[in-house]
Amino acid sequence: METITVSPKFQIVIPKEIRQKLEIKPGQKLQVFQSGNRIEYIIIKDISASRGFLKGIDTDIEREGDRY
Repeated sequence: METITVSPKFQIVIPKEIRQKLEIKPGQKLQVFQSGNRIEYIIIKDISASRGFLKGIDTDIEREGDRY
């Protein structure tokens, strides 16, 4: 488990290992949420980065006999 310290300006540094695993780049935006006594960060990704993630998914739908 990584530990971080809040600076006098209330800034934090995301540990290098986590930045590399999540491929976080300088200038990238994160959303921050409070959940009880926890702080959670969610990476905001451009919608174009999701292009093709459903490629190859089976889109055939089995219909019931009385449905068209």
